Amino acid sequence: MGGPLRVLHVAVNMNRGGAETLVMNIYRNINRSNIQFDFLTCKPGDFDDEIKELGGKIHRIPYISDVGHFNYIQELRQFFTDNSHYKIIHSHLDKMSGIVLREAKKAGIPVRVSHSHNTRSEGGAAARTYKWLVGNFISTNATTFFACSNDAAKWLFNKKSNNTVILKNGIEYDKFIYSEAIRKQVRLELNLEDNDYVLGHVGRFNKQKNHPFLIDLFAEFIKLNKNAVLLLVGDGEERGPIEKKIRSLHLEKNVRFLGLRKDIEIILQGMDLFVFPSLHEGLPVSLIEAQGAGLPCIISDRISNEVDLGMNLIEYAPLEDMDMWIKKIQKAVSKKTPRIPEYDSLISSGYDIRDTAKKMESFYLSC
Repeated sequence: MGGPLRVLHVAVNMNRGGAETLVMNIYRNINRSNIQFDFLTCKPGDFDDEIKELGGKIHRIPYISDVGHFNYIQELRQFFTDNSHYKIIHSHLDKMSGIVLREAKKAGIPVRVSHSHNTRSEGGAAARTYKWLVGNFISTNATTFFACSNDAAKWLFNKKSNNTVILKNGIEYDKFIYSEAIRKQVRLELNLEDNDYVLGHVGRFNKQKNHPFLIDLFAEFIKLNKNAVLLLVGDGEERGPIEKKIRSLHLEKNVRFLGLRKDIEIILQGMDLFVFPSLHEGLPVSLIEAQGAGLPCIISDRISNEVDLGMNLIEYAPLEDMDMWIKKIQKAVSKKTPRIPEYDSLISSGYDIRDTAKKMESFYLSC
């Protein structure tokens, strides 16, 4: 046949979420003369143009919530019938991977990867029940199990978690190296004063990321520090209610919505502290990136300790105790940690994306 091995990745869309960012980081760093990534998605995504530029193809079918269970299965069957050349499918749909991999198995695709990026399903009770049911198909239809952390492996794969490969959410850490010049530039662009103390958060506006807690926390902190500013990077269905909450607390002048950004490595330079109160996580790429930028982080104790790269930048706090969060933020304000991260720790922990890409390349080529 000639040409590179084409691997089919499955996602709802290729937006700037953690799982999608990891896949793109691998895609940029893998040897594309040997391996090409194609994508089966249901909706347009922020990375679509870049995927095409890198040589990838984007296939689209309707999502299950738009067409229903049986029509979605029919769409999958038709897709696999029309695209029988794929030998490797790599699904990033968490429990919904069960349906996709079952149909891939029926279609004769020999290598079927289920990749866990989380520790809990989103949605209401009915949606979570449905996802639990179809998630049971994973163990009998996947040939390979990947996860970003041990907690993510246990959640999605249960008894199969012992057979899971932990694939680190690596980053191009050299892009995040702290620069005083870049810091001044980005703070100037964002109209930040030298004496502003800038808290930051990067994440989709959804229930998991716990933005209401973050806003309540900031409302308390600003009483103690009038020069505080909160930068919110991301977008999502909960953005409207959060904007309304900010207006009700009269915080509009101190909270900046930056939307979706392609220059996270630049934005992080302008922050003084990263605050991350998620209700649950697999292993968030954004926290690896923040540590890569030498940024002190105060994070929810619901997040796996695997995210701490040993760079003395992570502090945990319980969501039940906001006073503890305030105390830790105040301590960070007074401490003013020098932004000189020890990258040896990040690299030795396995979070250099070049290592991740090599592991994925070896896996795909060995199939």
